[in-house]
Amino acid sequence: MKTLYLDIFSGISGDMFLGAMIDLGVDAAVLEAELSKLNLDGYQLHVGRKTKANIEGVKFDVHLLPAVGEGKGEHHEHSHQHGHSHSHSHDASGGSSHERTFADIRTIIHTSALSDWVKEKSVAIFSRVADAEGKVHGMPPEEVHFHEVGALDSIIDIVGGCVALELLGKPRVLAAPVTEGTGWVDCAHGRFPVPTAATLEILSSRGVNVTQCDEPHELVTPTGAALLAEFAESFGLMCGVTPDRIGYGLGTRDMHTRPNVLRAVLGQAEAVTEAKSLDWERDSVTVIETNLDDINAEHLGYFVETALEAGALDVFHTPIQMKKNRPGVLLTVLCTDADADRFSEMILRETTALGVRRHAADRRKLRREVVTVETPLGEVRVKLGRLNGEVVQAAPEYESCREVAAKAGVPLKAVYATAQKAFEN
Repeated sequence: MKTLYLDIFSGISGDMFLGAMIDLGVDAAVLEAELSKLNLDGYQLHVGRKTKANIEGVKFDVHLLPAVGEGKGEHHEHSHQHGHSHSHSHDASGGSSHERTFADIRTIIHTSALSDWVKEKSVAIFSRVADAEGKVHGMPPEEVHFHEVGALDSIIDIVGGCVALELLGKPRVLAAPVTEGTGWVDCAHGRFPVPTAATLEILSSRGVNVTQCDEPHELVTPTGAALLAEFAESFGLMCGVTPDRIGYGLGTRDMHTRPNVLRAVLGQAEAVTEAKSLDWERDSVTVIETNLDDINAEHLGYFVETALEAGALDVFHTPIQMKKNRPGVLLTVLCTDADADRFSEMILRETTALGVRRHAADRRKLRREVVTVETPLGEVRVKLGRLNGEVVQAAPEYESCREVAAKAGVPLKAVYATAQKAFEN
């Protein structure tokens, strides 16, 4: 089946991704025409063939034009110069191009003439960033004010990335293991170490392993992380891919340890074993288990609470029958591979276990989204699970329902029923 493999040995950003897609054959003029459907102004697209570390590829930039009243000397460049440029007009954003809420961006996308698929994927990517920023700054995703990722150039990068994939025929996307640099970056919220908080949260939502190298620069931007989190089915070495075309998206820096390029391989790969193509999310977790027949029940309960607070994905115990017909429990911890040693040690220190078993497990997950519904009792958040665009799971969130029930003085189950009905309607 048609497959796109992203060889992210030097990280990924939105402009590098688009440069690679154009080098693979995406028509820059067609891409520009599709992006004009956003009805945004104040930018120019610059596309040109360049070389980086003796590798020829495409450099894609979004240059921001001076705001009304600014002089020519105040021209803002969010990337770097190239010989080919296009400008746009018509601003339907209803606000500053440098700071918008998730709701603003979603409205811009939904009211455009872009295809339904591009709209869905673009909003999903921004939703991932909103969730990450909301978690970092302690606020609901809907209230997050975007700065760097809400800026015009990043809207173009994200929507443009979705358009490019559609123009390539919506290939299955695979990626190499994520490699990030070190150092510090200055952003709207201050000075942060690499990986930045938003990038880590976005990748964490997919359970993606991150490995740092000794390059003292940010290699994976929040935009690049969000593209990976939304589209990449798995992260690993290239396997079973027959290359048809190879494209290079050029970055900006001259690095010491690696060329600052994104290599994209478009080709054919062995068909997935599923009966039909499904857009569920895939990742892997480590399963840690141990059999216990002599642990104090209070100690077991304490361990479950402690492990969950320490970041385990899940912790549970199952009744089993052990040797000499003794009743016991099977203690199971699910965690990321990076945390496996930490939780193995916790089990050995906090329980009566003398050893643990570990194995990797592949997961398939519905694409998740949280929406807010209006009910006669108040606003309730509902968690959705989608498969190929269809909502197959819809569950009111417990904490949201609990807050509404306490405030309204009604049974919790009444809030659940009312929220479910409101969503279905």
